[in-house]
Amino acid sequence: MSVSRESKRELINVPLRDGPVTVRGAVWIEETAQGVVPRRFLQPASERIVDDFMRAAMVQSTGVRLAFRTAATRVQLRVFATKLADSVDAPLAPALYDICADGEVVSVASSLDGARVVLANRALDQTIAGDEVSLAFALDGVERDYELWLPYSDEVELREFSADAPVVAVADDRTRPRWVHHGSSISHGYVASRTTKTWPAQVAQACALDLVNLSYTGNAVLDQSTARTIRDTPADVITVKLGINIVNGDSMRLWVFRSAVHGFLDTIREGQPDTPILVISPICCPPVESVPGPTLRQGAGESSWTVTSGQAREVAEGKLSLEVIRRELKEIVAARAATDPHLAYLDGLQLYGVADNARLPMPDNLHPADDVNTLIAERFVSAAFGEDGWMPAVELQTRMD
Repeated sequence: MSVSRESKRELINVPLRDGPVTVRGAVWIEETAQGVVPRRFLQPASERIVDDFMRAAMVQSTGVRLAFRTAATRVQLRVFATKLADSVDAPLAPALYDICADGEVVSVASSLDGARVVLANRALDQTIAGDEVSLAFALDGVERDYELWLPYSDEVELREFSADAPVVAVADDRTRPRWVHHGSSISHGYVASRTTKTWPAQVAQACALDLVNLSYTGNAVLDQSTARTIRDTPADVITVKLGINIVNGDSMRLWVFRSAVHGFLDTIREGQPDTPILVISPICCPPVESVPGPTLRQGAGESSWTVTSGQAREVAEGKLSLEVIRRELKEIVAARAATDPHLAYLDGLQLYGVADNARLPMPDNLHPADDVNTLIAERFVSAAFGEDGWMPAVELQTRMD
């Protein structure tokens, strides 16, 4: 999209509360003294967050975006961001804010500003103060619908939105099928270059879905507060990608895992008895395919590499490898599907398998970069929402009608 010369028109403030700008991808909006903060967990669930690392992941903004329609040539967003950092002075990648139209990024702003939160052993260690920032976006002045995607890496307080032309609400805001997805850092983002490159965001844009991404880095552990959030968030289709974080943390044994999966699905079904649910097992992760966790990170930054300290013999003692996780999820879903016709299973190796890993390895042996995110998205569209998929787009539209 071509962009016009810098506009001289005055910027006009647009309300972020009860105005034409719609916040998508959040389950509720917290009002603050200076603005609003989109939240990806229900307010009662905040009382059940088990530690500071879990909270730090849940408050980040993956999948959250602002929807609006305008013929502006300039848009400005003032924000205060909070970033999770490895240390007080660790270098951080710029947080990218993307404006999209028709599924394509048309304007980008980046920022390193904001507060820092540093954790030690999953507990808050330090908070470093930071500054707010005003982000400027150039558009071409043609009236169209836009989505402004927030960075997956930051908690973002929205303080002011302005444009140099009138802003109105997007007409189809309540007609898109709502897709609620839960997963780990692989779905949250982590090493993706920006939120719009994460595989759930790519799927949502390709299929015109209203994504609510309830993925929490390091914390997809069959937690009941997460299940209750999914249960109480209106959805037309639900997907839950389970297993990798449980192996990463070596946090369950086989019999506990079986019970936890049933409990997680039971809780969701309390509020969503007929909503289609797709259970997705882990994609390929070489160190823990046949060997259990816990996984360890060696090195830092671009040299970071994931290994496991588990031993293959420990699988016989009830520890979990990804092979075990996939087998158990497939069997659990098959057993439940006998009385739950709206439940299905997808093997994560169909999205990214051993051969894919040899061809397109992940940079840290665990998390997909942009190329693998795109591969997963393309395969997921076909497997889940394609003509021969689990939930074709035409059926989604029928449910909406």
